[in-house]
Amino acid sequence: MVDEEIRHLVRIMNTDLKGELPVEYALTGIPGIGRRTSKVIVESAGIDPSALIGYLGDEEIAKLDQAINGFEQAMPSWMLNRQKDLVTGEDKHLLGQDILLTLREDLNTLKKIRCYRGIRHERGLKVRGQRTKSTGRRGSTIGVSKKK
Repeated sequence: MVDEEIRHLVRIMNTDLKGELPVEYALTGIPGIGRRTSKVIVESAGIDPSALIGYLGDEEIAKLDQAINGFEQAMPSWMLNRQKDLVTGEDKHLLGQDILLTLREDLNTLKKIRCYRGIRHERGLKVRGQRTKSTGRRGSTIGVSKKK
């Protein structure tokens, strides 16, 4: 391990991960993978969680990639991040850019059906019932402005 050259960037799931981090923490750089999920993936791949990801060989990176792709089938449904998908009705675990695309798609659906939440998103207001009398004031000022 001493004579090997460290890779400063490791590419997994179309994401660049820092090579100086331990495997368990480096995987959290992929959107959709947190610390708990990362721990499960590393254990199922059979890799030392404290090893630096920059020193891993290509075959170990491939093992990690397979473990990430097979995570959905190995975990219970309560641990997945997209339960009962609106379109298909199945439980999924979204990773990488899929999370951002799905969120944007869901917000557009809310706006298109003109529900309360969709209208609040359109107007840039609070969505989840928070008070707005004294908080959430950003953007251009309306009303009284301070005299100079």
